[in-house]
Amino acid sequence: MTNIVSLQKGGNTILAESGTITVELRWSSTSILDVSSFLVGANGKVPSDAYMVFYNQETEPERSVWLTTNETNKVVFTIQLEKLSPTIQHCFFTATLEGNATFATVQGLSITVKSRQGEVCYQIDDATEERALVLAEVYRHQATFKFRAIGRGFNGGLKPLAESYGVEVEEPEVPSIPSSEPVQEVHLTKIDLLKKKVSISLEKKKIGFEKSRIAVVFDASGSMTQLYQRGTIQRAFERVLAVAACMDDNGELDVWFFGSKFMKARSVTERDFEDYIQQTYPVPQMFGGLGSGNNEPPVMKDIIRHYVKKEPRKDIPAYIIFFSDGGIYKDKEIAKILIDASQHNIFWQFVGLGNANYGVLQKLDDLPGRFIDNADFFALDDLDKITDEELYDRLLNEFPQWLREARAKGILH
Repeated sequence: MTNIVSLQKGGNTILAESGTITVELRWSSTSILDVSSFLVGANGKVPSDAYMVFYNQETEPERSVWLTTNETNKVVFTIQLEKLSPTIQHCFFTATLEGNATFATVQGLSITVKSRQGEVCYQIDDATEERALVLAEVYRHQATFKFRAIGRGFNGGLKPLAESYGVEVEEPEVPSIPSSEPVQEVHLTKIDLLKKKVSISLEKKKIGFEKSRIAVVFDASGSMTQLYQRGTIQRAFERVLAVAACMDDNGELDVWFFGSKFMKARSVTERDFEDYIQQTYPVPQMFGGLGSGNNEPPVMKDIIRHYVKKEPRKDIPAYIIFFSDGGIYKDKEIAKILIDASQHNIFWQFVGLGNANYGVLQKLDDLPGRFIDNADFFALDDLDKITDEELYDRLLNEFPQWLREARAKGILH
């Protein structure tokens, strides 16, 4: 009797040490999917363009991964595990749609891995506005191979997806436009300009290839009212969104607000950043909102629950940027949360706004009892006066060292 394992998003299971496995994608709707496999090294990049397996390139140099079936509603890859190059750590399986179609129209999408141990199935049923999906991966883990269900959207179509893995995609030739016709201008958004500055900081820190799950937390207590009204929080949001656009595995920024209570707001990409704060939580509210107090522990626990329980990942970290104007008094509870969270692949970057009481956050460098130093803190007198370059350099100050230690201690796989 065949052993069948069903995985949820983020779940993983052992496959085999060697032998041949098949990875089969199926869907029931009439959607046309472009399915690819990217074979990447430890840096998350392909060794060369030859390590992308798709309809126009059915295998790679070692001939260990083959696209063996490419039908209307079925695509199958065959992998000979022992033939994989030792430099290849992950085989990612992706799907994209052409034009403006989204995965909300794709029905019955599933991915199944078959090996001598049995079958592992993952049903992708929560995709909505995405045009590209990273479905799953087969990856090395110690002396064996494992399978992980990912199911995360990617910001854009095949070209940006391929380029995120280091594949060079040539731009199609654009026919010349007669001089009598106006040339359409390309307008760069605020986020496009900020992304260039983020990229410079990432290169300086030597983590230009790193992917993370990026989140921002905004203090919405009563003392923050003027910062909301002046648009400072919207501008802070845009500056952090550029970090997510460069570093997040699907270009999406997760957002939380907190006062006496907290809320997780809708996640956002660079395509829909305009007036996000005004549309989501425009100003602190004492009644009918999150309250006017400072209560950090509940929102911190919810963030941990989200990334550890709800959407667990061991291959990439969660990087949390936490804005607060102080008034912090639950030192012992916050310290315990950070100590307990030091076992997880979550890094906390706290940013103080103004001159205030930041309590335990000011003592993070000396906080004892942690498995690994998992947090950093700096305060700004005026967030609007610090340059983008300095802000990004400071946001990324301790994160590279944490990445190295997290990998050395097995927090990140």
